[in-house]
Amino acid sequence: MGKALADQTFGFFIPTVNLMGVGSSKETGPQVKALGGSKALIVTDAGLFKMGVADKIKAQIEEAGVQAVIFPGAEPNPTDKNVHDGLKAYQDNKCDCIVTLGGGSSHDCGKGIGLVANGGNIRDYEGINKSTKPMPPFVAINTTAGTASEMTRFCIITNTDTHVKMAIVDWRTTPNIAINDPVLMIGKPPALTAATGMDALTHAVEAYVSTIATPITDACALMAIKLIANNLRAAVALGSDIEARDAMAYAEFLAGMAFNNASLGYVHAMAHQLGGFYNLPHGVCNAILLPAVEEFNMISSLGSVLLTLLKLWVKISKVSPSVRLLIVAIASIRKLSADIRIPAGLKDLGCKVEDFETMAKNAMKDACSFTNPRIATLQDVINIYKAAF
Repeated sequence: MGKALADQTFGFFIPTVNLMGVGSSKETGPQVKALGGSKALIVTDAGLFKMGVADKIKAQIEEAGVQAVIFPGAEPNPTDKNVHDGLKAYQDNKCDCIVTLGGGSSHDCGKGIGLVANGGNIRDYEGINKSTKPMPPFVAINTTAGTASEMTRFCIITNTDTHVKMAIVDWRTTPNIAINDPVLMIGKPPALTAATGMDALTHAVEAYVSTIATPITDACALMAIKLIANNLRAAVALGSDIEARDAMAYAEFLAGMAFNNASLGYVHAMAHQLGGFYNLPHGVCNAILLPAVEEFNMISSLGSVLLTLLKLWVKISKVSPSVRLLIVAIASIRKLSADIRIPAGLKDLGCKVEDFETMAKNAMKDACSFTNPRIATLQDVINIYKAAF
């Protein structure tokens, strides 16, 4: 159901190689070697480092004949400081390739390191396609089913001076190789599984209603939504359910394919501000904002596409007025969030109403806002924050 205009042309961005399925992470070493790397910087977070997962990946890389060093400095909302600390580790250890291990934080931090390896400050790259040189060889190993950063051209880094999340959208940041092994997702805490799963759902919905969606991105978004509707609850309820984990891995990847090319909307533009201001989990912010933003989008010319989404969530005994169906569709998203214990509103996260105007101003400048199906005023964005409060 692509909404793209016939007289426009669109690209489709995706890693050159994508490995998926149980045990696919065992290919890490050979893939790094195939890219010509001689010493890899493994960018990960403190948790995966302490659990020994990074050491296992390091051993696999070294078994393939490539040296490796671990940088465990990716914070949950990676900052410009994390990026430049990682650059120092990259340069001090004379690395020539990057391997990221984790969720979006690790991948975004690694992308930032790859950008500044060519010079400059990470802040120089905020915006669209600001880089001018190729990134170092890059392998991204995913451990959560949510952000899809392992396969996208998006890189979100927090500016520690302004506390604003910088949206870097650059085709050169797309990893060469993306690996999604559900085995690495086994045992992740229910809260993390829930948050990342709702992040994937938001990617799919926002890509589907985007003003630059195409038939290809629509196909990816719809299948992602169906897989999430059928498997997220199971993955949260029993973290060892390998079938649910595998389905969610495909879902987040498909959602990534969709938004990597159709972009996003006000949910992400607004969630970025919440993450920057309060250092909150990105997926939780998306889950809370998604129903409020889509209620705002209902009157847009593209609002009717939500009817298609509804069919993937609930069985309809007979046709009802479209507005009523849209309300049911949005209620179904709220129910999913409630079932997997996502906080009910921004108030529960400690947000402050007095910050909404500043965050709304920043959200309107965020690159993700440009493809939302309904144009919002500053007061509209403030009201959406209030509706989600």
